[in-house]
Amino acid sequence: MPEDLPQLRRRHQALAARLGQVGFALPGSITRRYTSCGKPGCRCQASPPQPHGPYYQLTRKLAGKTVTTRLTASQAARYAEWINNQRELRRVLGEMEDISRRAAGLILGKTPGPDKTPGDRPA
Repeated sequence: MPEDLPQLRRRHQALAARLGQVGFALPGSITRRYTSCGKPGCRCQASPPQPHGPYYQLTRKLAGKTVTTRLTASQAARYAEWINNQRELRRVLGEMEDISRRAAGLILGKTPGPDKTPGDRPA
């Protein structure tokens, strides 16, 4: 079924409204770690071992450098929500870009082709 411009506009507007519903958003990732200390007689050296933890870490880029920060469990839960919000924003924006490409094709009367990087030219 071919798309029409009003249908694309409605979908774009619905996605724009979704953007306004997303809360705080931050990039990064959360990891949960367990460690062994190596002290003789410690529970982490027992059989079966009972490692220390969990310890939560936030990893993100700041000024082009990877930064890792230790978090409490409650901080990790909050950051996980914000990281999921960031992923949702990227997903919605990607869908809006796709809709915009299709709308441009309808408005300009041509079929949208694949995205090209700057400098790509036919041989």
